[in-house]
Amino acid sequence: MRNVIVTGASRGLGLAITQELVAGDYHVCAVSRRPSAELQILIDGSAGQVTHLAADLQATDQIYLLARRARAAGGPIYGLVNNAGLGTDGLLANMHASQIADLITLNVTAPILLTKFAVRAMMSAGEGRVINMASIVASSGSSGLSVYGATKASMVGFTKSLAREVGRLGITVNAVAPGFIETELTQGLDAEARAQVARRAALRRMAEPVDVARMVSFLMGEGGRNITGAVLTVDAGATA
Repeated sequence: MRNVIVTGASRGLGLAITQELVAGDYHVCAVSRRPSAELQILIDGSAGQVTHLAADLQATDQIYLLARRARAAGGPIYGLVNNAGLGTDGLLANMHASQIADLITLNVTAPILLTKFAVRAMMSAGEGRVINMASIVASSGSSGLSVYGATKASMVGFTKSLAREVGRLGITVNAVAPGFIETELTQGLDAEARAQVARRAALRRMAEPVDVARMVSFLMGEGGRNITGAVLTVDAGATA
């Protein structure tokens, strides 16, 4: 059973990705500060297929330990899904420097460092999959999300360059760029706001977490063996 690390696994996209990978017969090291009730239910019913690894990714000096703990929990590291991130919005002129620093640390520095240590483990095996969570904001832009957009654009550049570095070693590196997704973060929108978002998409609806999770599962499996350096958009056609 191949061992995959998923960060930000307690809720939303991370939880959906964890569920999808478990269904695909992977062992998942689910990383978050603490397990949500939903993740705990999944852990309890997984017969050891999901291991929770408690970690604060803002503490970047401790990230090197995650790869060690993941290997101890599930064997050689085959895959890494860098999903954890902050979505803080706000006009740049009004954002406090600490908010900017937190966004860059969690959305850029932490995934790069974790990838460094995970890729070292993949090199030994001569195979592996790295999947970075980007966003359509990285290419389309959005008012009030300039810093967030910058962090996600950096992950696209990181993905493409790293794919070149490690491709000869049998490791693929890709990014998934979700659009407006049906999660608990969007459920607070009123009906008209949700309808407006849906009208802007070619399919006249918002994508769901499971759609992103299935893309991740595809890239993690044999179907993705010759896909690397790519950015796969899942947005119901909002950017079509």
